[in-house]
Amino acid sequence: MRRRDLLAVSAAIDFCGTLMKSLCVPLLVLLVSPLAVAQHHSMAEHRRPASTPKLDLRDDSAAQVLTVRLGPLNLPAHSTHMQVAQPATQFFPITLDGWLIAYHPRLVDESGNLLPGRMLHHVAYWNTNRSDFLCPQHEEHIFGAGGEMNDWQAVPGFGYRVHPQDRIRLSSMFHNPTETSYANAYLEVKIEYRLASKEQLKSVYPAWFDVQQCGDSDYDLKLGRNVTSGTLRLDYSGILLGVGGHLHDYGRQLVLENLTRKQNIATLDASLDEKGRLLSIPLTLFVQQGGYHLSKDDLVKVTARYDNQSGKELPQGAMGIVVGYFLPDTDSEMWHSLVRLAH
Repeated sequence: MRRRDLLAVSAAIDFCGTLMKSLCVPLLVLLVSPLAVAQHHSMAEHRRPASTPKLDLRDDSAAQVLTVRLGPLNLPAHSTHMQVAQPATQFFPITLDGWLIAYHPRLVDESGNLLPGRMLHHVAYWNTNRSDFLCPQHEEHIFGAGGEMNDWQAVPGFGYRVHPQDRIRLSSMFHNPTETSYANAYLEVKIEYRLASKEQLKSVYPAWFDVQQCGDSDYDLKLGRNVTSGTLRLDYSGILLGVGGHLHDYGRQLVLENLTRKQNIATLDASLDEKGRLLSIPLTLFVQQGGYHLSKDDLVKVTARYDNQSGKELPQGAMGIVVGYFLPDTDSEMWHSLVRLAH
């Protein structure tokens, strides 16, 4: 890691330390804890036939905010994701040359009034023109959110690099555990961006450490305690700026370990309500180290612990993902190996 990159990381972390913890969410992307983070791969095979919501894009170039709106969505009361007609996979083009720096998801009605965020099971964005650096056989997973609807706030000096030829794939799933039906709901994600013609940022890459490794992120929960682990090998050296995570209801803990060095990277203990519903997952920032350094060929293990007290098995009821932003030691090497379409 070059000195100027470490200084940039330190500046961002110092900035983060002066604000409320909620403003540090993006340092860990993911997001995610509930930010969820959504999922790493689509569960389309478990869905009801697709409904017909449409995607609407609105670009406020003065504010540098792109609003992505999906709907209308019909969400009957007390409906599971198996009972809701799910939207088809959507695609939208990137028309700017610059960086995406923040994501702000929310559910609204046709008038723009806020609706309960818990009705979002998950939403995930992938860049179809780039490979995921941990799972290169898959597209790059750039954003995810779940029912907690946490923001991915901007991290000063950093962003996700995009080009006009990029295309984003959007996969989503909804349910409605509330007592009220909503016939015309919309999922809005406001994406802040910066143009390369006006400023230069350091490019970070989303890192999704999934217990299912490079397979579908969802898995079944048996009754009682469930412990699931996955291991991923790093093909690049660089630093994690911080991590958050994504679990579902009854999820208790996420642990990220460097097996090569026999080090615990982070332990994230979830907060649940009295019924076992997920409330939040903490964020861990690697302040003292100027980021947690990962070396090429390091083996990283992620473990998710659940305690299913629902009284029944829950098919596709769990996910376990630790999410962070990765700043490579050599950006040009990583970029050229991941890009699928020449810019």
